[in-house]
Amino acid sequence: MAAAAAAQEAPGAAAIRDGFAELERQQELLATCTRLYQQLTDHFGSLDRAIDSRADSLRARRRLVHLRASRRLDVLRRRELSLDASVSLALSRLDSLATKRHRDPSPSPSSTIPERLAALCAAMDSAGFLAFVVERRKEVDDLRTALPAALKLCVDPAGFVMDAVAEVFPVDRRAARSPADLAWACVLVLEAVVPALADPDPEIGAARPMVPRAARERARAMAAQWKEAAERKGGVEGAKPPDAHAFLQHVATFAVAEKADRELYKRIVLSFSWRRQMPRLALTLGLEDEMEDIIEELVTKGQQLDAVNFAYEAGLLEKFSPVPLLKSYLEDSKKIPCTSDNLSTSSGQSGVNANKKEQSALRAVIKCVEDHKLEAEFPLEDLRTRLEELEKAKTEKKKAVSSCSSGGSSGPASKRIRASNGGTMPPASAPSSPAATTTTTTAFIGSPSSHASYGTGSPYSYDRPAGQTLYCSQSSLAMAYPPVVPNVGIAVSYPPPPMTYPVYAGYNSGLGAYGNSMAPPFHQAYYR
Repeated sequence: MAAAAAAQEAPGAAAIRDGFAELERQQELLATCTRLYQQLTDHFGSLDRAIDSRADSLRARRRLVHLRASRRLDVLRRRELSLDASVSLALSRLDSLATKRHRDPSPSPSSTIPERLAALCAAMDSAGFLAFVVERRKEVDDLRTALPAALKLCVDPAGFVMDAVAEVFPVDRRAARSPADLAWACVLVLEAVVPALADPDPEIGAARPMVPRAARERARAMAAQWKEAAERKGGVEGAKPPDAHAFLQHVATFAVAEKADRELYKRIVLSFSWRRQMPRLALTLGLEDEMEDIIEELVTKGQQLDAVNFAYEAGLLEKFSPVPLLKSYLEDSKKIPCTSDNLSTSSGQSGVNANKKEQSALRAVIKCVEDHKLEAEFPLEDLRTRLEELEKAKTEKKKAVSSCSSGGSSGPASKRIRASNGGTMPPASAPSSPAATTTTTTAFIGSPSSHASYGTGSPYSYDRPAGQTLYCSQSSLAMAYPPVVPNVGIAVSYPPPPMTYPVYAGYNSGLGAYGNSMAPPFHQAYYR
């Protein structure tokens, strides 16, 4: 009976186990399907969000393009309607300039900067104009103020400026090039002529430069020549900053920017983004659509300060907030390794370390905050306090180094002058008190015995007599060759100076080079 009951229960238990196993498999399958569904939901959700974001960006860009196109169409219509009025204003201005030129006398050489510039521009003396600007480089602020008004007196401002800079831009054509680089003068003049080229219509202004067709073609040829010269020298990235700046300013001033060269303009702007005028030039050259990429690349390269300036100029402060960028710049300045500075800690070099880099970063951030009026968002009290601490630590470090260097010696070291044959002379002064007699043989400074590695013939153009000795008197001149010292002992020797000097070419006593028993009437340091 019991065996039969057990036999009947065995199939039922196996069925139950199989049922539970199947249930577990179904549960695992359901969990897998649920997980896959969640992953697919997340994936398609992220795709939807990316598509929506891209669509919003495209819609915003489309609105911007439409707005920009409508503005440009309005400007074109206004320009077309104002052509006659602008031509009339330009002709009347030329008539007034011609009348004023015949009426005004030539200024004297002692005239002020505005008077002299006005006279040179009215006379269309381009060579004298550039020479005057270069001569007054120390008064560049006065030049920058007076140049725009003076250039308005030119009959042809565009041709006048191109004639003035043609000697040094796009390539330096001076016969005898001076060490001074004149690219700064080109930038100054090209910036100052913009108001003179502006449309007489005040509502249009600099948006339409009044550049004649011939002058525009000449400016375009000069720009092409500069590009060719830069490529021959290894690319625009290797150009000097003033030269690259002059090129961009030239293109912007005469409105000769080419769509095909926008990538070139972008490379130059990124290479010299630290120059103050680069954000404005980037917009003038038609890089407004590239400004976001330029700012992102500057941030990636660790040039957050330049990125802030570009963001302000392009009006992209909502996307590139200046305060986080400035804080990131300060953090990055503390991470810069200064291994080379830490190695140079001797006299005068101990201050060149990471603290100096941090000081520069603090000053730059403080100036940027003040220029853009960000004090409310970025208080400067902590930065100024930190800067004062670094400056104080630097001053104390310099004082400690100077005190250590001055306290390490009992007095000023005597000057040691090299002899004419390359040897080093001993101290100029030696004590006169007698000391123990020495019988060591002393070789003359620079003799073959002390400089065995220079075993060559006499470098002098004449032979030295074999028995010639040193002649010492008040009227004798310094000898141009070392005398022969007899191999005899010195009757009286002198103690060494109070400081310990190393042995110079076998010189082991105060006056060991003299073959007599008396000190010479003048210092041996005069032998050269």
